[in-house]
Amino acid sequence: MTDIIAADIGGTNARFARASLDERGVPTLGTVRKYKVADYPSLQACWRAFTDDEAGDGPLPDAASIAFATAIGREVIKLTNSNWVIRADTLANDLNLRSVRLVNDFEAVAHAVSRLPDDNLPLLFGEDRPFPRDGGVTILGPGTGLGVAMIAYDEGQPHVIATEGGHLDFAPLDHIEEKILSYLRDKFLRVSTERIVSGPGLNYIYKALGTIGHDRVVLMEDPELWQAALDNTDEFARRALERFCLCYGSVAGDLALAQGPHSVVLAGGLTQRMRDFLPNSGFHARFKAKGRFESLMASIPIRLAVHEEIGLFGAAAAFREK
Repeated sequence: MTDIIAADIGGTNARFARASLDERGVPTLGTVRKYKVADYPSLQACWRAFTDDEAGDGPLPDAASIAFATAIGREVIKLTNSNWVIRADTLANDLNLRSVRLVNDFEAVAHAVSRLPDDNLPLLFGEDRPFPRDGGVTILGPGTGLGVAMIAYDEGQPHVIATEGGHLDFAPLDHIEEKILSYLRDKFLRVSTERIVSGPGLNYIYKALGTIGHDRVVLMEDPELWQAALDNTDEFARRALERFCLCYGSVAGDLALAQGPHSVVLAGGLTQRMRDFLPNSGFHARFKAKGRFESLMASIPIRLAVHEEIGLFGAAAAFREK
């Protein structure tokens, strides 16, 4: 067994846990501790809060695997949706660690998917067949932004590839989405897919639909709006969620074509919350709506990754010594 600290650093929350890896690299997580990123000026300050909270459980491992909600590979890492800045070359020393592995947050999710049992990957749409022996599996899911990654299978062996697919340009498919795009262009120089297919994206859609139809809407914070939409307590919020699912399906289909149309896994807490809504939404119709490739798209298995702490599980699964 290998003992490490796993961390999943998003734009909203930072999660930490001790983790033990078996000989196959499958993690077992200890107590998960969650902190609001906005409550701490830096990763180091948040890390100290975690180590203080863990002080009563014995010495901490001196190795860590940390997933960040941004691109990895630069000397200075700036989180996409927070003010934290991390220096990759000094991070191990800054955190008093012997070894640290850094991965993109959805790269971590892809590592998790490659190690999850079948029971944690229920089929939502398409044909019920396993991951390809050779070919790509597209992983995506909305959160603070839109996370996208890929597993490339080569003779049955998974190779995880980090991407920034959530930052592709948004492509409207009907006149309503053209008007939503126009509404957002007044606010942003460039409208990427994650401006719409993300946690905050539901609110942009909600406000845009209100503006387009000259309707009076009740302004809500993102968590309140999501709850109202999922509980169907606000008709306009529900309409926004239906449009969100159309856009989600379109984006998922585009990414599947780009990465190799073999299999798709939807991941993240928001998608799990939509589990009962998605099958009756327009998600799959839009996913399939790719012209000459419609029959191929209809056959692609689309699964849901079910795990309460998939980011932490994946960060731990991604660990390897330098």
